[in-house]
Amino acid sequence: MSRAHALVLVPGLSCDRHVWQAQIAGLADIADVSIGDTLKDDSIALMASRVLDAAPDRFAIAGFSMGGYVAMEIWRRAPERVTRLALVDTNARADSEDQAALRRAAIATARSRGFEAVLRGSLRQLVAPDCPEPLFEDVVEMALRVGFGTYMDQQTAIIERADSLETLATVTVPAMVMVGDRDALTPPYLAEEMAQALPAATYEIIPNAGHMAPMEQPEAVNAAFRRWLER
Repeated sequence: MSRAHALVLVPGLSCDRHVWQAQIAGLADIADVSIGDTLKDDSIALMASRVLDAAPDRFAIAGFSMGGYVAMEIWRRAPERVTRLALVDTNARADSEDQAALRRAAIATARSRGFEAVLRGSLRQLVAPDCPEPLFEDVVEMALRVGFGTYMDQQTAIIERADSLETLATVTVPAMVMVGDRDALTPPYLAEEMAQALPAATYEIIPNAGHMAPMEQPEAVNAAFRRWLER
């Protein structure tokens, strides 16, 4: 099968390309995959601009968690370049004041207690309860590799992001919303809200996965991506 699709995958908070490693390998026969750079900017708008500058003229885009905010911003800016849109374990709403306060508190705690200590507490909530320990350590190592400075910049970007729920109604390309059935950070009811707002979107629930579905259940995630790309 020829690789018919240019596919841009956008990582989430404290994630690098490793979060998509299974998709890079598993979709190589049907897509030319590139990874959006979210590691240099402190606003969703700047991240979107950087991804657009590096992307092909026309491309499918999938955003994971924070990467979903970037993908929705890209749709607002350049819908004529987007051939497909996938939103994975993410949320279309802006932060509430309470959510923003929790993010600022997490930054302050990481500064006072140490980044790794905070990561180990918070990241445990991002995976399913029965997540294998080696996989959890893989998530921690990725976040440590990304680093505290980038974490602070990305949290600032997330706090200041636009609400995108109304934007979803303007999407005219094949869309998919995907969520782990045990996602405690952006739970299925938020995914259902996005799927209902998107015209004719497919909705994929990944069994036995928390927020880190692309790493936790890569085969099921890849199968969902294939269905989306083949629409």
